Amino acid sequence: MNIIENLKYTKDHEWIRVEGEEAYIGITDFAQGELGDIVFVEVETEGETLDKEEAFGTIEAVKTVSDMFMPFDGEVIEFNEELEDAPELINSDPYEKGWIIKVKISNLSQIDDLLSAEEYKSLVEG
Repeated sequence: MNIIENLKYTKDHEWIRVEGEEAYIGITDFAQGELGDIVFVEVETEGETLDKEEAFGTIEAVKTVSDMFMPFDGEVIEFNEELEDAPELINSDPYEKGWIIKVKISNLSQIDDLLSAEEYKSLVEG
């Protein structure tokens, strides 16, 4: 299981790479392993401003469909369109090519509520 040190994480198994007032969001290596082969990603919230904990899309694996939740208030400014034709990028490269959305962060102080790599590791290892 790969947990990247310089990223932030949520209890919902999403990773966040903050770049100034914007952030890339995807699901963690642990999450993609639990879901299995990812066959479809749906994000219909591009251009919308969502609140923390609101669902921004769904991810479909062979056996299940899961909602993905905003880790903070923000506007969904971009969807990784490569996932339309190759959702398996989330399985093969969850932290780079498998990013799901890019968000303009509305409230930077909410970043402090996210988990560090160490805290996330403790969460998944129980």
